[in-house]
Amino acid sequence: MYQYESFINNNWVAVVRYDCAHGFFHRDVLMPNGDKEKKSIEIDSLKNVSKYAEQDLKDRWEWYKERYIKKLNKK
Repeated sequence: MYQYESFINNNWVAVVRYDCAHGFFHRDVLMPNGDKEKKSIEIDSLKNVSKYAEQDLKDRWEWYKERYIKKLNKK
């Protein structure tokens, strides 16, 4: 599992994670209200799954954090 967590409002919160739970590789984008958007990602090997998840989190962590904060502020 790969997970990006951020320190928001004096708390560490999970923002996005990749895992193979439920029998398939997927990304969960987590929402402040506890909901999550699950997206299946079809990749052929565990090695490539790891590379994909790690690179996505390195490239897009700021976007994921901004999206989370926008949803938090809409509450």
